[in-house]
Order: sequence, then structure tokens, then C-alpha cells
Amino acid sequence: MPTHVRSRRPRSFVPLTALLAAAGLVLTACGGSSSSDSAGGKTITLTEMDYYNTEPLHSALPKQLKECGDKAGVTVKRQVVPELRTKLMQLAGSRAIPDLVLLDNPDLQQLAATGALADLGAAGLSTDGLYPNIVAAGQYQGKLYGVAPGVNQLALYYNTAMFKKAGVEPPRTWDELRTAAKKLTDGEKVRGVGFAVPATEEGSFQFESFFFGSGASLKKLDSPQAVAALQLLKDLVASGAAPKDVLSWTQANVEEQFANGSLAMMVNGPWQLPQLQKAGMKDFGIVPVPAPAGGTSSSALGGEVWAAGNNGDKARKAAEVIKCMVSKDNSLAWAKLTNYVPSDESAAAELASSVPEMKTFVKTIGTARGRTAELGADYPKYSQAMWTAVQAALSSGKSPAAALAEAQREATR
Repeated sequence: MPTHVRSRRPRSFVPLTALLAAAGLVLTACGGSSSSDSAGGKTITLTEMDYYNTEPLHSALPKQLKECGDKAGVTVKRQVVPELRTKLMQLAGSRAIPDLVLLDNPDLQQLAATGALADLGAAGLSTDGLYPNIVAAGQYQGKLYGVAPGVNQLALYYNTAMFKKAGVEPPRTWDELRTAAKKLTDGEKVRGVGFAVPATEEGSFQFESFFFGSGASLKKLDSPQAVAALQLLKDLVASGAAPKDVLSWTQANVEEQFANGSLAMMVNGPWQLPQLQKAGMKDFGIVPVPAPAGGTSSSALGGEVWAAGNNGDKARKAAEVIKCMVSKDNSLAWAKLTNYVPSDESAAAELASSVPEMKTFVKTIGTARGRTAELGADYPKYSQAMWTAVQAALSSGKSPAAALAEAQREATR
């Protein structure tokens, strides 16, 4: 199974300017290439970077790249870089971005803002057949800089045996979630619900599944809708229906607690399905993350996007490779390897019919929201302010309203 954590366990952001300054680099547009074209009719070589260093993706990705490279008449030279974001920001300053990059989708706008990436739309890449919200997550200032082969978001897993014994139905609203979590809690032995809101991007990613569902906007962190979302989590922790450990848990920790029966429900992503299977967990169901009565479930989009370096004529060849990588067949193959939802709508429908556990994720992917769609390159500072507010409200007597008001002030300084 894919175990790389970037799209599943979002990490803390460091401002682009700080990264470049630390590297002693100057922010400039990237117009060069990290590889040279061959002359005399020889095959053009495109350089590529990604961070997948675990199986099966470590082996599967080169095969897809070779297939798509052959179709485009190029050779793709792959390089695995674990700390990819930091490396790319450094390369942006030295005008050496690779021809192809597979990076975490929240990083795209900051990189595009440097001029380092090619406009894929201008390079001839069509997004017909892809989910509109997924396409939007790959845009910056109205131009297309990245396209996802597949995406993920969060849902609510529940223990069917516990629910049956307690006579509880899967919750659809926040009030139903409060009631079910309280009823399913058995002291410290079993907690009603678990989620992960550590002081990192992972905490924002998880909180956003309630934040977006409330109808809140990232531009206004202290809106009444946002306050209500944070109040929900505070109530769950204060009542004991959710453990205080949520403040330090990762999503992997939450899965472990759910698998061993310590949680009746958990908020988590589709990448946990192989882990649950490995743990022998069979009695579970999956429903959308509850929303306020009359609202619509909406989580944050996770996953990676393909982008092309702004490297002259090579950008068009890179766009041809990307077109192949995000095609219906390759999107479906990628989704099955990563436990993602394909970006292609018809491929997603096919996945839902063949993998029942993915039905809820496919059903709700169209309402998921890109984390940078509203804020673009400014998202990192808002995200940090958000997870700081969640920590403050859940770990102390600070009210959600006060914590988010401070977050809004901090983000807009």
C-alpha cells in the first residue's frame, strides 16, 4: 500500500520566501530546463521528480512514466526526492525545475507563483471529463498549472457491530454525531469518535472536514460557521466522547485505535482501507463526514498533482506525458494503487462499482474543496493560524470564538 505521508498526513508549511532565503536564492521566473535536448533526431529526455519511495508506487510509477513517455516520443528520467517541496522551492530560485513534477496539491500555487511552472492549458492539455473542483485545485490565477491523477478526502468510519449493539444509526448531522458519540462511549475503554488535530497541516486538513461542511470560508476563519465547527470538536472532547489525545494523534494513530476497538467512529481517509484489512478489521461502514442539519458534507482535497517545469519547448512534451498519466485508464490504475478517487469522473464511477468501500469517497468527492482554491499561495499562513486555534480551543478554556478571532488576526497580518 502507499505509505508516503504527504497527501495523507499534511505537514507544516514554511513560507516560500523563507525557504529561498535559507537557501541563499533569489526568487526568479524559471525558464530553463534541468536536462538538455538531444540533437540529430535522438530521443528527448525529460527529467521528473516525485516523493514515492515505497511499494507498490515506487515500482508502478516508472512503468506508467515509460508508457506515457513512449507515447509522447520522449524518455523520462525519474528521481525520488523525499523532501520534495523544499527541493523544488530551492530549484525554483536557481531556474532548474524538472520537466515533470508530481507534488502535493497544496504546494502547487506557491511554486506556480515563482513562474517556475508551465501553463498546461496553453501547452495543449485538456481537462475534459475531470471533476471541476479537482481542476480548480490545479489552477493559479486562472491558469492551469497542475492536474491530479487521483485525489482523496475524509469520511466517517463506524464500527457496525458497536452500532448494532447500541441501536444507533450512522450519523448524518452534527447533532446526530454528538448523540451517537456520547451513547457509544464506554468510559476510557471505548470513545465514541476519534480524529487527528495535531499542531501541523494534518490538524488543519482534518478540521477542514467540519469547517468546509459548515459552509465556512478560509478567508474568514472566525465566521459564525467556523466557530460552530470548532465548538463541535470542543464539545466532543469536553464530554469525553472524543479523547484529548486527538490533539497529538496522527491519522495513522486514529486508524490504530479504531482497528483495536478503542474508537466506535473515526474521521479518516481511503488510504486506511489496506491498514484496516491488514489488522483484520471487517465490521465497519463508511459514511460522509456529518454536516450541520441541511448542510452538505465537504472535506479538503488531498493528493498529488502533475506539473511541468516552465522549460521552453519541453513543456509541451511534458504536457503530453501528463495527459497520458491522467487519462481514464491510468487514473483508474493509480487510484487502485493509492486508494484514491480517480480525477476522471467515469473512472471514479467504475471504481465505485468495483470497490464497495470506495463508494462514499466517490459520492462525496465532487463537493470536496481544494485547500488553496480561495487563498492561493497565502494558504500556508491561514492553515497555521487555523491549527493553532484548534489546539488552543481544545486544550484550554479558550472559547472557539476567541481562538478563531486570534487566528484571523494572525493570518491577515
